Amino acid sequence: MGELTTEELSLWGKKAIRDDQELWLPLVIHLIDAKNVINWLYNHWLTDNQRSLLMIENSETLTQNVVKFLGYIHDIGKATTAFQTKQSYAHNDSLDEDIMEKMIRGGFKGIDKLSFLKRSASPHALAGEALLEVYGVNKSIAAIIGGHHGKPLSNPVAKDTQYNSENYWPETPGEEQNRWKKVQEDLFQYGLHLCGFHTSSEIPWVNKIQAVLLEGLLIMADWLASSEYLNDDPSKPLFPLIDINESAADVNTEERYQNAINTWQITDEWSAEHVSDIDEYYVRHWGFHPREVQLAMCQEISKALDPGIMIVEAPMGIGKTEIALTVAEQLASRCGCNGLFMGLPTQATSNAMFDRVEDWLAKEAKEQDANLSIKLMHGKAKFNQRNQAIPRAENVQGSGAVVVNDWFTGKKSILEEFTVGTIDNLLQMGLKQRHLFLKHLGLSGKVVVIDEVHGYDVYMSSYLAKVLQWLGAYNVPVIALSATLPKEKRNELLKSYAKGKFGSDQLEAEPGWENNEAYPLLSMLDGKRLRQVTNFVPQKSKYVQVKRINVENDKLVDIVNAKIKDGGVAGIIVNTVKRAQEIADLMPKDVLTIVLHSAFLAPDRQKIEEKLQSMIGKNAARPPRLVVIGTQVLEQSLDIGLDVLFTDIAPMDLILQRVGRLHRHNIKRPKGLQTPQLYILGINDYGDYGKSNEYIYEKYLLMKTDHFLKDKIALPDDISKLVQQVYDTATDSEVSGLKEARAKFDKDQKNSKNKAKVFQIAEPKQHKRRGTIHKWLDWDLPDDRQGEIKAQAAVRDIQETLEVILLKEIDHQFYLLDGRKLAEVDDKTISDQVIRLPSVVTPEWKLDEIIKKLEDVTFKNLPQWQQSIWLHDSLALILGSKQTTDFFDFRLSYSSDKGLCYERLEEKHG
Repeated sequence: MGELTTEELSLWGKKAIRDDQELWLPLVIHLIDAKNVINWLYNHWLTDNQRSLLMIENSETLTQNVVKFLGYIHDIGKATTAFQTKQSYAHNDSLDEDIMEKMIRGGFKGIDKLSFLKRSASPHALAGEALLEVYGVNKSIAAIIGGHHGKPLSNPVAKDTQYNSENYWPETPGEEQNRWKKVQEDLFQYGLHLCGFHTSSEIPWVNKIQAVLLEGLLIMADWLASSEYLNDDPSKPLFPLIDINESAADVNTEERYQNAINTWQITDEWSAEHVSDIDEYYVRHWGFHPREVQLAMCQEISKALDPGIMIVEAPMGIGKTEIALTVAEQLASRCGCNGLFMGLPTQATSNAMFDRVEDWLAKEAKEQDANLSIKLMHGKAKFNQRNQAIPRAENVQGSGAVVVNDWFTGKKSILEEFTVGTIDNLLQMGLKQRHLFLKHLGLSGKVVVIDEVHGYDVYMSSYLAKVLQWLGAYNVPVIALSATLPKEKRNELLKSYAKGKFGSDQLEAEPGWENNEAYPLLSMLDGKRLRQVTNFVPQKSKYVQVKRINVENDKLVDIVNAKIKDGGVAGIIVNTVKRAQEIADLMPKDVLTIVLHSAFLAPDRQKIEEKLQSMIGKNAARPPRLVVIGTQVLEQSLDIGLDVLFTDIAPMDLILQRVGRLHRHNIKRPKGLQTPQLYILGINDYGDYGKSNEYIYEKYLLMKTDHFLKDKIALPDDISKLVQQVYDTATDSEVSGLKEARAKFDKDQKNSKNKAKVFQIAEPKQHKRRGTIHKWLDWDLPDDRQGEIKAQAAVRDIQETLEVILLKEIDHQFYLLDGRKLAEVDDKTISDQVIRLPSVVTPEWKLDEIIKKLEDVTFKNLPQWQQSIWLHDSLALILGSKQTTDFFDFRLSYSSDKGLCYERLEEKHG
């Protein structure tokens, strides 16, 4: 501190009042804190791969100096008149006056007399970038400072020091103006020398990939260096403010930073194992030996010298999750990754996978005697009971456990080592959104697993292609899993990754690789070389009988009940919630029936899933007779087995996914159901599949599925063949009457691709040695709750919908739907009662009006929710005593066995 003047040491970086005590933090202390933190993160938190990506001019010293400089200089824009005269966050006049007096005593005469016309025109991040440009720092580095609050600027801004000079120093030339300019330059020069530079010209340019990662690292370091206490616990100080009567000289920055890191580092680093004995690994982690397919795939992937993307195509129930976790450890060890992200299509599949990954991680933690942290990432994660039961890292005594680290919440969640969540969390890596840099930082250090990769439409696939380019640029190993992957989509995945990693999508591969229809199939990018492994031991075939029936719902119920008259479990999978509810209403009372779809309250849905798992899951004690009625959620979310299956027509890959629930487990079957039987519903005639089915799925795909689906399926032999027949346009000539449906399909695909590009970031440009992040997030989404909702909608081609908390009112008292009084349950329990309203009830053109009404109702009846951390953003929909209400054009009702039902009021009244 001896090199700095009294003026420079009197500048404030943070100020607050707490328990009547005035607190502040000298600006230079925060700059040094951030420099120390980012340097530690670079050396101890980043992976070897990430550090190699950041390597500048092949010099470790130069790279580390740049990292430290970014940490130190990030808030140089606070050393300006506009910032130093700002009011405190709480607008505490006494605190502001005392800080001002401290600065006046430090040498800033007349600071209390300054006034500003456009103070907001030069926020401190922008001001910092402008000052660096004035001092000759190159634009690639200066832009990182301008964007360290989550969004980079559109253009260089050096001229802001001229256009808005009053925000930087007093406008009148003279002693005071010169003083401010000298203070700013002295702080800059101090930082240069502190970080190993002598002049600004020594600071090198970085490319855009490096700039993105450095921005993410800087944001993380700034947030950590701005954390006063670990998870707001005053007994665990990190970088607290100091008493206003203390000065920078009273702070030992080295001791402060070391103590903070020791307090913050409450979990251990995963040490990925070099898996040499795969059979032993399986037995150790799952208690069984690998199947031949599992063993062969893991062995082949272990041979990769420069692993890129691995696409595993294998039948349902073969054990692709075990392959993925084994391979993830192999690749993490080979590539130096520090964790895992596993992305799945839905919250339900994410929940199911979370349990399996946690079990696997618990073995890892115990074997390594380490506390390893995990994060469930989706909108309902806080309702997941298993997630809630995991101990908080700061409360765990000893080691060898799976824990949750509460510092990694919100936008920081993706920085956690082990993350399981919906695919949106990965796809948003390609979305122009504030703080996107954190997603890139977090994902660039992990092995990425994408489950059910066939399940993403052309809109989501457009985002996935962009994300794979960036993952390729970061050398991130990717494992994609599917049972029913069209070859066109497989090829797109491979080419996208290669383009990001090598700048070209041209692969070194055997002729005809694009049309490979072998099954199972492993497609593995090793450097630029594509290897496709097909020589797996043949599996025993299972033959499924296929019949089409076109009957009304009441007749369908009769047929289903007749099939299980001697016992058995029948499944009915339909394409809409309403149809599932209508069929359930017709089931005889003496037939045990369970309904599962997306329109249940979270606690009710969880109970139903657990009930199904206990009744017809693996090794379950199955009931004598049972009918399970559901929608697409039954395709993927549960490991349940059916004796006979009825399903609405759907694209071939989805039908095959549904068939994966048929005779899933090796058990004795009831009379008449020993052979797998599949009944296809919803076909009025060839080319006529009803409005609902054709609204949900492209008629083109339904017609091709109808054509190629014969009266018998051989599993797994027919899986790839059937999928390719439907999705390969070369087979169109074999299908009659397809021209109009194909034209609509092509048009819809083109529109979806164009729509998907609106908020997508640009491709990585690895070959460019220089690049800035200016404009990178222009046209980004808002950084608020609506922005988060829009972000989810932006990576899925879906209409925005609305979530509400369902309550009921009886005699002016409010209750949960299970009968408990609202006043007698805690806020978290209330927040569990959330449900998404059907899109037909909340049309986009009416959404604002609907939200306004719900806000008015909520605030009027439940004003206390505004003060609750669980409920302050929630909207209540209040039903009557019979759990019904008229809501705009609909009558809504709810029951725990059927979920949320709706009827149009005109239909209800005649």
